Order: sequence, then C-alpha cells, then structure tokens
Amino acid sequence: MAGNLSVIAVLKLIDGYTAPPHHIDSDGVKERTIRIFFEKIDMRLDNKLFDSIQEQAEDSPRRRMNYDLRTSAEDSSQRMINVLMSDTVIPIHRHTETSETVVICRGAIREEFYDDQGHKTTEFILRAGGDCPAIQVPKGVFHTSVCLEDGSVIFEAKDGVYKPISPEDVL
Repeated sequence: MAGNLSVIAVLKLIDGYTAPPHHIDSDGVKERTIRIFFEKIDMRLDNKLFDSIQEQAEDSPRRRMNYDLRTSAEDSSQRMINVLMSDTVIPIHRHTETSETVVICRGAIREEFYDDQGHKTTEFILRAGGDCPAIQVPKGVFHTSVCLEDGSVIFEAKDGVYKPISPEDVL
C-alpha cells in the first residue's frame, strides 16, 4: 500500500494519529487523501448549515432546533449546535453530573444563573464576535439561555451521554 492511505488511516490522521513515515509519500499523499475525504463529507459548521437548522427552528413549536455533532451512537459526549428563535423558552435547569460549555457562533444570547431558590444571581451577554463569546456553566448551577436575536446559534458541549433532566433539576 505504499504511496496510498486507507480510509482507516485517514480517519486515524483526522483523530490526531501520527502516521508512520512510510505512509506519506514524497508528493504529499496524506494531504491529498485528507482533502478528498473532506470533500466527500462536508464538516463545515457554517452559515449554510445554520440557515437550514434555523428553518427547522422557525417551524418547531419549541422555537429552537439542535443539530447533533456526535460521531456515533457510542460517542459518550454531548456536542451540538442549537439554533434559537427569540421567543423560545428554555426552562431554568441544572446539570448535576457535568459542566456545560456554551459558545455563541451567530447572534446573541443572555446566559442567566440562579441560586437554588430561583433568584437570579448573575447574567452574561454572549455575542458572536463580541467581548464574551463563550461561557462555562459550572456543574450543578441553575441556568438558562435567553435568545436576544432570531437565528442565534450556540455550540454546546457537556461530558457523558445524554440523560434527561430530572424534575428536581428544573426550577
């Protein structure tokens, strides 16, 4: 197989695997193969994707729509794009087993934090391209996101597999 990379080798390269030197020939087969792989599977998280998810959010009774970024059913992480309309309502809730990372990709949201009695303790405006485009929500802290602009797009990540929120974890 000298001079060529298998699909498995390409996937290993994408996941950070360093191929032995004999898998990369002098005219750059590694780079050429990865470019071809990416042309077949569009991995861009761009406005075209966000717009298509927004169309679904506009038609959804919840007025938001998420897009799962997990790579398989065995993927034990939670990574998603969530497109929000300004009239969506996200209940005040907490995650008892993981922190949550929220990154604004387009638009603006207000991330609000609450104590256990439901009193707002602090808030942060996250604006794409702004001074604060991301926030880390600590494990166990009640919070919500309020959409400030139709079509706002957030990237969310949490540890572990998805578990529905228990009633005691919603205010």
